[in-house]
Amino acid sequence: MIRRTVLRPALLAAALLTPGLLSACAGAPAAESAPPGPTDSSVTVTSCGHEVTVDEPPSEVVTLNQGATEVVLALGLADQLAGTAYLDDAVPPRWQAAYDAVPVLSAEYPTNEQLLAARPDFVYASYASAFEPAVAGTQEDLAAAGVGSYLSPFGCPEAGDRPGASFEAVWGEVADVAAALGHPEAAERLRAEQEDRLADLGAEAAGAGLDVLWWDGGTRSPTVGAGEGGPQLVLDAIGARNVFGDLDGSWADGSWEDVLAADPDVIVLVDAAWDPAAEKRAHLESDPVLSRLTAVREQRYAVVPFSESTAGVRLVDGAASLADQLGELGLGG
Repeated sequence: MIRRTVLRPALLAAALLTPGLLSACAGAPAAESAPPGPTDSSVTVTSCGHEVTVDEPPSEVVTLNQGATEVVLALGLADQLAGTAYLDDAVPPRWQAAYDAVPVLSAEYPTNEQLLAARPDFVYASYASAFEPAVAGTQEDLAAAGVGSYLSPFGCPEAGDRPGASFEAVWGEVADVAAALGHPEAAERLRAEQEDRLADLGAEAAGAGLDVLWWDGGTRSPTVGAGEGGPQLVLDAIGARNVFGDLDGSWADGSWEDVLAADPDVIVLVDAAWDPAAEKRAHLESDPVLSRLTAVREQRYAVVPFSESTAGVRLVDGAASLADQLGELGLGG
């Protein structure tokens, strides 16, 4: 159950320190009109300036966007899902069975009517676009209807509210979601597993000494992984150098002239439903100039799913996959 009224710290402290005061002094009618007090299981989480208090673990959660869906799957809490929507690429095989048991409300964003038909008690999204009136509805509207909601901090509409991309920030979001769903221990377990994997990848340093182009899309001018986002975290995890690591932001507009000058050892091709890696590869190999790049001539490609290139629960998977692919190419550490 999601409470529509949240006790502020001063009221909460008074309620905890003087549990019998309202009923003793004001009588039963006054006590009935007061806001409900928190229960032992109440949890309050805040993101993007929106605060929600959950009194009981929600059992009819709807996730919008792949990142949100996969956080819940990674936590092992698929049985609390009432619906999902808007995947960008394939769900990893280890989560496929759990995902297949969850209703898919829409290939992309559902309408407000489709969402409400699932009777959610909590909505979790990766991007602010999910909480537009025609989709889930605003978070304020959902709260008025008794439905809690959480927006990934990485998707905050105001840039100043977004955290810098880091594994700590990813784990912070995971901890918020696990707490709201009533299983904080699941976040602790997941973090420990990922920390161990990152330590192993750092020790292996599979990308040591390699210059890498991380190409997201765009043919006239490439959109590339820059120095402050998911691609940089993945490359740092394996010890590789990002040829566009000096650019600000998570993604940036690069230039083919700079790519040619850098002549990277490896090209990472981001694979997404709307821009498959195979099409990027075909462009490189058919272009009379780009086909001269060493990585193109020697077929030094690595493919990373879009969901493993954004700040989220699959970044560690992206780093591990890239390390394996470099080993298969006979490169790096």
